[in-house]
Amino acid sequence: MDYISHIQQALDSLDWKRQPLNLYGPIAYALQSGGKRLRPQLVLMAADLFGQVNTDTTAAALAIEIFHNFTLLHDDVMDNAPTRRGRPTVHYRWDDNTAILSGDQMLIEAYKQISYISSQCQSEALSLLNKVATEVCEGQQMDMDLERLSYDKVDGETLGTYIEMIRLKTSVLLATALQLGALTVGAPSDDCSNLYDFGINLGISFQIEDDMLDVYGEEQVFGKTLGGDICAGKKTYLLLTALARADWKTRKQLLDLLHDDELAKEKKVKEVKAIYDSLSVRNVTGDAIKTYTQKALSALQKVNGKPQEKQQLISLALQLEQRQH
Repeated sequence: MDYISHIQQALDSLDWKRQPLNLYGPIAYALQSGGKRLRPQLVLMAADLFGQVNTDTTAAALAIEIFHNFTLLHDDVMDNAPTRRGRPTVHYRWDDNTAILSGDQMLIEAYKQISYISSQCQSEALSLLNKVATEVCEGQQMDMDLERLSYDKVDGETLGTYIEMIRLKTSVLLATALQLGALTVGAPSDDCSNLYDFGINLGISFQIEDDMLDVYGEEQVFGKTLGGDICAGKKTYLLLTALARADWKTRKQLLDLLHDDELAKEKKVKEVKAIYDSLSVRNVTGDAIKTYTQKALSALQKVNGKPQEKQQLISLALQLEQRQH
């Protein structure tokens, strides 16, 4: 099955040419921007693992994709991000209030898709969306709290806090996508649980890989200027690892660089990267990516499903581990 085409056809069937245009136009704009469509793909792949994609599966996939893009509209406002997927963000093209309100409507539209799921699994699907919606909000707040945390207070436990934050902010939506897909074809509860664990670990690996690519990716392939997280002083897996491994002198050098707003961007990125290299941060981060990918694959091995469709999920996990953007 061509999952991307199926998702795109389902998205194209939605009518956003409604009044007021300044409410629905930004929704159409956000959903047209593409992206990997990873989350709705996972819904469809999980359904194919146990049965066959049906109308319930498609509704669940749309709910997940619309919900995900709702979170991006609000994230971009909170981060004051000017671009998303190579285009101006909604709040830059329109304004903050429009992005917030259109995002709110997208959340409503996601729940509307859940309402289209047949009665035998609708209640459980609604519970899953309720749960993940709360967890994503919790993860976003943890992210903001972590960014407010003084570098001086970063310690050995902060990395664990970061992992929990990305579990909530990123991983639970991947895991719920898989669980929803399996639910729509009546998969056994044990298999749904193991699929969820697969998604959690896959999501953690995915986010740590994002952190790695921002520093060590190939700029032309990555699609944006490298070192953005460094210049923003963002507490990524790499930075927290460096702070945990550094002696007091190297730690001071690193923090001085991060606090130096007068330093040219290219020079700051180069010097921080040199410190990362001296502390073997790239190797440590690469090992973490592999560890979480292997945890994901171990959970998937416990799932009873069609061998060919199971291999597709294995291949996807390995592709995400080795991706360049």
